[in-house]
This record gives sequence, structure tokens and C-alpha cells, in this order.
Amino acid sequence: MTAVDVNDFGQEKQCIYNGERYSVRENGAVFRHQPEGKRARPNDNKWTFGKVGDKGYLYIAGVQVHRIVATAFHGDPHDPKYVVDHIDSNRSNNRPENLRWLTRLENALKNPATRKKIEYLCGSIEAFLENPSMLNELQGEPNLKWMRTVTPEEAKNCKQRMDIWASKESRGSTDETIRKSSFGERVYKPLQKWEVGLDGEPGLELSLTPWCAQYMWRAEARFPSCPQDFGTDPLNDYFQNLKVGAVLAIIDSDFDDICPKLKVLEFVILKDNRLILVISERPDNKWSIIGIELDEKSKHFIHFKLGTYSSKSEADEAFCIKKESIDSWSDGYSGLDDPTL
Repeated sequence: MTAVDVNDFGQEKQCIYNGERYSVRENGAVFRHQPEGKRARPNDNKWTFGKVGDKGYLYIAGVQVHRIVATAFHGDPHDPKYVVDHIDSNRSNNRPENLRWLTRLENALKNPATRKKIEYLCGSIEAFLENPSMLNELQGEPNLKWMRTVTPEEAKNCKQRMDIWASKESRGSTDETIRKSSFGERVYKPLQKWEVGLDGEPGLELSLTPWCAQYMWRAEARFPSCPQDFGTDPLNDYFQNLKVGAVLAIIDSDFDDICPKLKVLEFVILKDNRLILVISERPDNKWSIIGIELDEKSKHFIHFKLGTYSSKSEADEAFCIKKESIDSWSDGYSGLDDPTL
């Protein structure tokens, strides 16, 4: 984690907000001035990013810092009912470029990340508009741990990752996944090749095996069990090639002299022969669940990860749950919280 200094800034402005005079820096820090002719209060005359309060927002003496920063750099809102949209969804990133005044409806519809969460939780934007209160009932406890004050570089990285997350379709994502949204510190790191993907498809890359592609893998992989020919029923041909103990994937890693291998432990074909699900044993004494699907348009087998577990029993339990729920999944590639290969 990078420590952000209140004195590391490039621009400073002043504003009046709710009758108080503030100096505001473009790093999101604020300075509440002592009222003229009056005694200084505990929060006067010092620079601060604020203290974390309700729902992860930063406050100074009970006032939301993001509204102060937005007023200083973007002017007063057209209407007092306007809210401040944190564009990258990080409620503790109060840099001016991350803030904008919007109506509550615009905040829900114009922010891609917010819109995606609403679509997952409510089923559709239309359902949300018919009954906006349903969002409060469905979203549960949001994950706020990843939100914090950030440097300009971290803000840029976070915005890029949020844009990718909001733009991609995901297979196997559940309401619980969206609610917890486990970004962690990784969200602030620069994008890697495997995260950017090919031809504008975030996270999707061709693998080292013909007919194969991989989604959100850290390194290129070979898939020895993939059919050598693209027949009339390719996915079933792939399924027939799988054997317990066979190598599912060989990871071409720059960090290991020996290419790590994922071995097949259990496998099943689901969704009317449209999806293969595999439990694989990893060389680091962990177990991963891998999904394999045929992309008809590109005529490639897409390999995506659905979870990594520290024990075989955890993997078995997750495998059973996924088999039962998989028919209700929407189309698209799997969103992996934290790929490890």
C-alpha cells in the first residue's frame, strides 16, 4: 500500500460549503479555516483527508469530504439534491477528476460500475426504475476494505480496472460475488498483459495450443487434452479426451524453471453439452475449478477459472454447488476474483 501525503499536491483552491471556509487540494485533502474572531475548533487549521465514516465515505467534523472537494473544483451543484459520483467506485478517492455532480438517477445509470451492480442485483435497469428501494434490500453489506485514499497512479490503475470489470460479461457471477466485489490491493496495481486481453476483449488471450484461448490467466498455457481437430461436436470431443490424472494445462511461467501442470481430478459436461467443468490439482497443493466452453464465433475453446481452494474438500463442495447452479448462469466468460496462474 502506498502512503499518500496531504502535502503532495499540484493545485489548491478555496470554497465556501455550508457556511464554512475550506482550502482544498487536488489530492483530496481539505483544510477547514478557523472562523474569524472565534476560537479554533478541534478540526480547524489542519490538512486532512478526513476520517472513514458511514459506508466508506470520508468525513471532516461530520461533513462529507467529497462534497467539499466537488464544490471547490466543480462549483456548486445545480440542485442541493445532487449527489457526488465517485467515478471509480472508490468512495475514499476524492481527487477532483474522480468526482462529478449527478442526480441520483444519473448516478445509477451513467456510472458503468454502478449500472452493472444494479443489473446484477435487480435483474435489469427497468426493474430498478420501477422499484428503486429494492436495491437497498438486495445489496447487503458492501465490501469497503479496498477503498482508500490513493496516489494519481493508483487512481488511474483503479479506474482502468473498474472500466474493464464494468465492460466485460461474466459467467458464474452471483449476487454474493457482486456484493463482496473482492478487488483488494490488486485493483491499484498496473494492468498486466493477461488482464488487458486481445482485440478489445478484456482478459481474453490465445493460448499456446491451437483452437484454445484463456480468460484472465496470469501466463500463457498449453492444453494437452484439447482435440487436435475441430470436428462436428468439438466440446464433446474435448470431454472424451479428459482422463483422471491427465494434464489439463501446462503453465508457461517466467517465474519457474519447470512449467507447472494442472492435473484432472474430476470432470463433468453440463448445460446441454455446452460447458465442461473440471477440478484440477495444482503443483502448489491447491485445487482449482476450471470451466471450458466452446466459442462458436471464434471457434476456440475458452478456458476460465471459477475458484481456487486450499483443500480438496473445499474444492469438492464448490464443485457440487457449481454443478447445481450452473444452468442459471448467464452467457459470457467467468469473472475470476484473483487469478493465481
